[in-house]
Amino acid sequence: MDDARGASATSSGATIEFDHVSKHYDTATLKSGGPGAVDDLSLTVPAGRICVLVGPSGCGKTTTLKMVNRLIEPSSGRILIDGVDITDSDVTELRRGIGYVIQQVGLFPHQTIAQNVATVPRLLGWTSDQQRDRSDELLSIVGLEPGKYHDRYPSQLSGGERQRVGVARALAADPHVMLMDEPFGAVDPIVRERLQNQFLRLQEDLAKTILFVTHDIDEAIKMGDLVVVMQQGGKIAQAGAPAELLAEPASEYVARFVGADRGLKRLSLYRVGDVELQQAPLAHVGESTRDLRHRSRAADLDFVLLLDGSERPIGWVELADLPPGGRISEDHADPMSPLLDRRTTLKDATSRLLDEEVRNGVVVDRDGRVQGLLTLRAVMDWMRDDRSREVPADVAGAIAETATALPAAVARVEEASRVDA
Repeated sequence: MDDARGASATSSGATIEFDHVSKHYDTATLKSGGPGAVDDLSLTVPAGRICVLVGPSGCGKTTTLKMVNRLIEPSSGRILIDGVDITDSDVTELRRGIGYVIQQVGLFPHQTIAQNVATVPRLLGWTSDQQRDRSDELLSIVGLEPGKYHDRYPSQLSGGERQRVGVARALAADPHVMLMDEPFGAVDPIVRERLQNQFLRLQEDLAKTILFVTHDIDEAIKMGDLVVVMQQGGKIAQAGAPAELLAEPASEYVARFVGADRGLKRLSLYRVGDVELQQAPLAHVGESTRDLRHRSRAADLDFVLLLDGSERPIGWVELADLPPGGRISEDHADPMSPLLDRRTTLKDATSRLLDEEVRNGVVVDRDGRVQGLLTLRAVMDWMRDDRSREVPADVAGAIAETATALPAAVARVEEASRVDA
């Protein structure tokens, strides 16, 4: 898997430029000079960045996206990829060089997962061995074990798994540009968060140029290096980095769209990895319960986190429930705290801990190995301690507002934990 990531990381994105692009579906509107589905759009997406188009239904987001691979032809203006006008390229060749992911995924139901992933390489004339190797490589990259998923069919996969296959298929020909239209909109919130985090990890390695459409401002803030807020008539209301939109909305429309809770949304700009993690008290399957009792007594511990042989968490073990002799097993473990990773936003992490009324979350790396614990107390201390980091004044104010409300929530969670115990 590491080799696969390394091989793909050599590729980079391409700059996308919209030069006064308009799209009119109504000929009468075009002749009268009135606004169209997209109206005089000028925008540059830097190479290797995620640009998120966000706005209400009918504001031209998907039309803008589809003009890049010429599923929709613009009425006027130019779209350039690395300085080359897309109309100078053969449309079939253009589309084969652009990855495309949609909400409904669009997998071919009568083809295996491997065959679905290899769709574009097959059209490009790759050999069967090359197709299979590329499918296996990409399945590994998106976290699906090739030996387990290679010969399955789409109907045998969950929604989240199908969406990951869709991402793998879009990456198959190693495109410089990817178009993603509400790619995570059809899955439940927990799966959606996992897919978002996983894709952001992939992007760190792959550095594609991604045009991403969503109607969800929270997703836009989390996913985008550049966020473009669009309004009816296909016009840009504001474009900028997420922090810029949250701190200084350009208009009342943008302020309303971003929402009244802009302060809390700013916590989406920070990740679990920004907070110092607490070391977890650990034990391993097969360890002597007698030895664990002695070790835990010396460290004044009531619970330990049980790990398997690959350092992956199984659950929490209450030491008082352990028998005096024998070996610790998975049967001794209780349900675990929420699993988080370093890419999880502080907003999402805090919400999950409060929703599940637990004091800490287990932070794991991309292979599922334990990295440490994120505690509500650590989040609260991080928000109060503005000496430990440099943040813009507007974000610091939002953090201070949240820090004022969080102690009461932490106290409720700790009280619930004592009652449960």
